[in-house]
Amino acid sequence: MTRTRPTAPWTVSPEPVGSPVAGRLLRAYYAEVAGRYYGRAVTDAEIDEGLVEHHSDDLTAPAGVFLVARLGGEPAGCGGLRLLRPGTAELKRLYVRPEARGSGGGGALLGAVEAAARGLGAERIVLDTRHDLVEARALYARHGYAEIPAYNDDPYAEHWFAKHLG
Repeated sequence: MTRTRPTAPWTVSPEPVGSPVAGRLLRAYYAEVAGRYYGRAVTDAEIDEGLVEHHSDDLTAPAGVFLVARLGGEPAGCGGLRLLRPGTAELKRLYVRPEARGSGGGGALLGAVEAAARGLGAERIVLDTRHDLVEARALYARHGYAEIPAYNDDPYAEHWFAKHLG
């Protein structure tokens, strides 16, 4: 079966991390990354617990932002950013709904995140990810992110990336 790729334009804009749209996207993000980690579908209770433990409350102004990507006006992806220290921002929660992948959403989100990072005074973006998130790792590499030594001790992180913003 051939999957038809959406052809509508992507738009990316800030969204309050506590909004219903952000909440739905973060639940979908966590369901996917936790499901891959556990090798099974996760329960609503596990998603709730994970969202509390790995909260996104710091993806807000003045030192952060949460972005929602829309495909043809419909929410289809998200990404967050927070300042770690002066000059360095961290990318968090990058996600594109499976049915919208391959249509430019990841690149649109990364471009918007990088612009937001510059707006916060960052000269560099760092991120961590897992080995099983192969699509994410490929996306980062395609957009100029290079693997770096670990910058944190997150027990779920297996790869760390950085990009200098020009």
